[in-house]
This record gives sequence, C-alpha cells and structure tokens, in this order.
Amino acid sequence: MRIARVRTADGIHTGRYEDGVVTTENTAYTVGEDADLTYPCSPSALYCVGRNYAQTLSQMAYDRPDEPDFFIKPPASLVGPDEHIRYPRWSDEVTYAGELAAVIDETCHEVDPESVPAVVRGYTILNDVDALDQPSRTARKAFDTSGPLGPWIETDIEPSGIEMSTLINGEERQSANTDQMLFDPLDIISFLSQRFVLQPGDVIAFGSPANPGTIAPHDTIEITYEGIGTLRNTVVPPR
Repeated sequence: MRIARVRTADGIHTGRYEDGVVTTENTAYTVGEDADLTYPCSPSALYCVGRNYAQTLSQMAYDRPDEPDFFIKPPASLVGPDEHIRYPRWSDEVTYAGELAAVIDETCHEVDPESVPAVVRGYTILNDVDALDQPSRTARKAFDTSGPLGPWIETDIEPSGIEMSTLINGEERQSANTDQMLFDPLDIISFLSQRFVLQPGDVIAFGSPANPGTIAPHDTIEITYEGIGTLRNTVVPPR
C-alpha cells in the first residue's frame, strides 16, 4: 500500500494513493486537480546516515566508519515531490544524493534489529541536498529545501535488494542496489534507537550510492527506487 499526503485548499490530508488518487476516510482527491502531493510524513527529525556505500567512500576519499555515521536534518528542510529546490545564493557547489529512507510508525526506543520491521511504517525516498562548500555538516545540509522527500510511503516492501537510479535532466548519474550498503537498514534503525526515542513520522535515510554530483538552477532530478516510485524535483535560482 502507498500512503501519501496531499495539500488542499482546506489543509493537508493523508490517505491511500492509487493511480493518481489519494483516498482518505471521507474524500478522494485527484492529484494535480483537487490537490498536490506533499512530503508524506511530518517528522520531528530526519536522521541521515552517511558513508554507507563502499564506492562512495572511494569516490569521496572517506575513511570507512566502524559504526553508522549519522547527522540530522531539520523538518524545515523538507519539500515534497515536484516542489522546488531553491539553490542557495551563498553556495557554489550544491550536490544531490538519492537515498532510501524509512518512516517510523510508533514511538520506540532500544529496538533490536529483528524487531525493527514492527516499528517501521514503510519506505520512501530522500534527496539529501548538500551545499558541499560550506564549513560544517549542519551548514551544508540543514538549509530550506535541502530535504526533498516522497513521493509517498510504500508499506509493502523490504529494504534489501532494491535497485535505484538517479537521473539529472534525463541522464543517469547514479545506479546501485541497496545490498551494497555497508550497514543494513534494520541495524541502522536499531543503532539510532539506542540513542534517541524515535517518534511516529521520523525519517531515517540510509546514505547515498556513488556519484552524488553537482546540480545547477533549472536541473530536474529524478530519483527512483524499485518498488517505491520516483521522487522528482527541479532546482530554481536563488532569490
């Protein structure tokens, strides 16, 4: 099942997505006519794991971490599918990164890896936009529109063996499989749950495959994860 949120004239509503229609308890909204898709959950935080693909380590000259290497994006960074990524006027090197992400379904803490599937609502896609020339991870990754998320949450999928690709203006820039991760998604969620009380709607992203490259105003980014869908956003110039 696909769970989506739509922005309408009377607010944001959550329902089941099928064939371009989001159906709530009382209403069916046609996407693009009655409503527009927005990011599919409302997290208290986005926990993002870096350095989780061996090829990325080689490309970026990073050391291999002994445990998941994570940082936090704020909810203020979020935009939904087909919404704009605003290129920051204070950066000259902005990159994309197509990542698989889990959405937490219930308040949980200190969850064993084998119990993780019971606390996960499903999986979606995050574009971890990064102003690479800035001096710290927070400055690089926590700005407005740096967290495109969506297009929906797929509840009937396991995080292993998923093929992915990222296209920039129709040209393939990333291609990988989630089995190439250094740290398994279930182990990562368990690891983070030892450190934080995870809340319903919280997002945990599992890192980018190789070739997280630069983007420029007017670029269109399409990130596809097999069995989930495609997250599409366009970059617009600075204000």
